[in-house]
Amino acid sequence: MVTPTGYTGVSRKSHLVFDACFESGNLGRVDCISEFEFDLFIRPDTCNPRFRVWFNFTVENVQETQRVIFNIVNFSKTKSLYRDGMSPVVKSTSRPKWQRLPAKNVYYYRCPDHRRNYVMSFAFCFDREDDVYQFAYCYPYTYTRLQHYLDSLERRNLDYLQREQLGLSVQQRRLDLLTITSPAQQNPEKQKKLVVLTARVHPGESPASFICQGVIDFLVSQHPVAVILRDHVIFKIVPMLNPDGVYLGNYRCSLMGFDLNRHWQEPSPWVHPTLHAVKQLIVQLSQDTKVGLEFYIDVHAHSTMMNGFMYGNVFEEEERVQRQAVFPRLLCQNAPDFSFSNTSFNRDVVKAGTGRRFLGGLLDDMSYCYTLEVSFYSYMAAGSTAPVPYTEDTYMNLGRNVARTFLDYYKHNNFIDDKKPQTTNPINSTEVLSQGQQGNGIGNEKTSGGERGAERKNLGLKDKTTRHQAAPQHTGNTSPV
Repeated sequence: MVTPTGYTGVSRKSHLVFDACFESGNLGRVDCISEFEFDLFIRPDTCNPRFRVWFNFTVENVQETQRVIFNIVNFSKTKSLYRDGMSPVVKSTSRPKWQRLPAKNVYYYRCPDHRRNYVMSFAFCFDREDDVYQFAYCYPYTYTRLQHYLDSLERRNLDYLQREQLGLSVQQRRLDLLTITSPAQQNPEKQKKLVVLTARVHPGESPASFICQGVIDFLVSQHPVAVILRDHVIFKIVPMLNPDGVYLGNYRCSLMGFDLNRHWQEPSPWVHPTLHAVKQLIVQLSQDTKVGLEFYIDVHAHSTMMNGFMYGNVFEEEERVQRQAVFPRLLCQNAPDFSFSNTSFNRDVVKAGTGRRFLGGLLDDMSYCYTLEVSFYSYMAAGSTAPVPYTEDTYMNLGRNVARTFLDYYKHNNFIDDKKPQTTNPINSTEVLSQGQQGNGIGNEKTSGGERGAERKNLGLKDKTTRHQAAPQHTGNTSPV
């Protein structure tokens, strides 16, 4: 409980109670500046004081119509999408769906009271005394939520889905591996292709989990594209590579303070057990002559750029450079929020220990390694100068579009027969999610209106997007001060 300076009486309504002692919570300290203004300090990642970005906390004991200003005062990053209109998300016990605060109530500036460090301030009006309000940097996706989701998938007993425990984290949390593929090949003479996808190596990048769930939801559905893909491709998915960091509310590091995405070259089975297990798996798969490992995609979220985009590697052979650009170009045609113009190929020295860079040098020249990034905030819709904020639903929709793009890729490369059923109709999310998802409270989203259906074979087309649905209206709990 935070009481005004000098107050000695009995606590009362409006003396705010802050809490972050829950899964994925993060709040280190609260200073009361006045009865309506509070300075909030992010707790650094465990064993690593460098990273202070993710926050997730609750507030209760509020008074109806109480108006406050919260200042997040110790961000470790200076560049931020808060400069471009990003805002925190909020929910309450009576309104459990996350919403973004109105951008007009959020300010990002250098503050002379905090050594000219960057501060993000937001104004808020509490409107229901009995509610507990929760604020977060972005939509949380916890380790427990993932376990409930995977349990619900496992209960469906799908013959083309296998869940296994690939290993355990330092704190003994599960490292899950999903294998999605049809048990019988349509054409035994043809080698099955292999796609490996990982997410949440950086625990505060929660949009990566929504994208990953969108990929899984689509691949296990009865959509015609998903059925074809399962017949020709093996998908290996590690949905949460850093479960301890996610559980603890870290932004970038593991329990022991390591940025796991800088340790792919020599991961320790004791210090980086989850990374070590995934690396061993990929090395083993790359040596299996029965399958062709063609894709490794690591899913992240980006704190300073908009849209979805990819990072790829740099090669000497021009043909390989061109081949590497095919998948992002095709994804650009399917996903209205994916930008090929933001996609780049590099070999930065500081990125040498990342999964994309390390595996790009380890695997053969027919394998492609990408980092898939998505904005923490928004994307630009065609014909509009205003950014469209991402929602949980649109993050998942990007995942579905990533999955369907594999069919376009393999048809383009003549691995999948072009005479297969046409896939020009937009993906219907009701169809994708109807297989046993009802009632679990997870992933029940609507398909965004801008999704494209036509497969284009002109890979030289420029990046295009389509107009997307408007952002949802906010309820009364985001009234301006």
